[in-house]
Amino acid sequence: MTETENNKILEVKNLSTYFYTDDGVVKAVDDVSFDLKKGETLGIVGETGCGKSVTALSILRLIPQPLGRIVAGEIIFEGRDLLKLGQKDLQNLRGNKISMIFQDPMTSLNPVYTVGNQVMESLIVHRKLKKDEARREGLKLLEMVGIPEFKRRFNNYPHEFSGGMRQRVMIAMAIANSPSILIADEPTTALDVTVQAQILELMDELKYKTNSSIIIITHDLGVVAKYANRVMVMYAGKPVEFSSVDNIFYKPAHPYTIGLMKSVTRLDEEKRGKLKPIEGLPPSLIDLPKFCIFRARCKYACDECKGEYPPLKEIEKDHFVSCYRGKEFMEGIIERFDN
Repeated sequence: MTETENNKILEVKNLSTYFYTDDGVVKAVDDVSFDLKKGETLGIVGETGCGKSVTALSILRLIPQPLGRIVAGEIIFEGRDLLKLGQKDLQNLRGNKISMIFQDPMTSLNPVYTVGNQVMESLIVHRKLKKDEARREGLKLLEMVGIPEFKRRFNNYPHEFSGGMRQRVMIAMAIANSPSILIADEPTTALDVTVQAQILELMDELKYKTNSSIIIITHDLGVVAKYANRVMVMYAGKPVEFSSVDNIFYKPAHPYTIGLMKSVTRLDEEKRGKLKPIEGLPPSLIDLPKFCIFRARCKYACDECKGEYPPLKEIEKDHFVSCYRGKEFMEGIIERFDN
C-alpha cells in the first residue's frame, strides 16, 4: 500500500442512492466516487438538488426509508464497509467516529431538552461518562465553541439561543467525542456574514485541535477557496470535476465548474468580465439521458457529447473531469472565462 493510500481515512466507491417515488426513480446520487485524506478539508459544491446532502447522509446511512435506498457502492472507513454494518455498529459510529453538523440547527436540536442535556447525551452514550463528568465535559465544550456565559446557558433551551449560537451548540455536539470525520452540511445557512465567518473559523481551528478531517457541503465558493484542500463539483447526482482547490479555481476543466466561477463576484472582475449565470435549469433526476447530462446547458457541446456519458478521467495528476473537452479547457485552448 502506498503512502497516499495509507493517508486515506474514507473511500467512497461507486455510490448510488435512489429515491423511489410515484413519478419514477430519482437518481439523487449516481455512481459517486471520492476519497478523504487525514487532516484535510474536502469541499463538495454544486447547485441545489445536485446530490451533495444525499451523499453526506449516505455515508452515515441516514437515508429515509422506504422511499430512499442505497442501491450500490462501498463506503470504506477504517477498513470496514459502512454499508455492511449492523445497526448497533452504526450507532456506535455516528456521533463518535463520524459526526455531522446539519443544515438547520433549530430542527436538529430537540426543543424540549436543555442544550446542556443534549451535549451531555453523546458523552454519556459513547464515552460512558457519569452524569457529573458529562456535565463538566459539556461545559468545556460550550466554552470551547464560544458560547458566552456558558455555565448559565447550559440549562437554556434551544429557542433561547440565536441562530449562530445554536449552530455553535451543534458543533459542540459534533466534536464532543473528537470524531475522525466531521461532515458539515451548509453549516452557515441563514446566518449573517459576520457569524458565518466566526463559525467557519471555529470549525477550522477545531479541526487542528481534534486532528479530524472535514467534509464541507456548501454553495459558497468563497468558503471553499479559503478552507478546502480539495473540491468535488457535483451536477445532477454525479461528480463532474474533482481536484485540488487551486486547480478548480485556476484551471477548471468542466464547463459547469467554469459556469459556477463566472457567477461569483471576483476582485479581478475587469479581467473576468461581468457576472454571468448558467443558462437553463438542472434536469429532472428521473429518466436522465445516457449522454452528457450538462449538454443541454453547454455552449461548448460537440458531437462526442451525444454519445456515452463521459467517464471521470484523470487529465493531469490528481485532476479528474467528466468532459470530453476537459483537457482543452484545462490547457486554455478553449478560453475559460470568455464572455
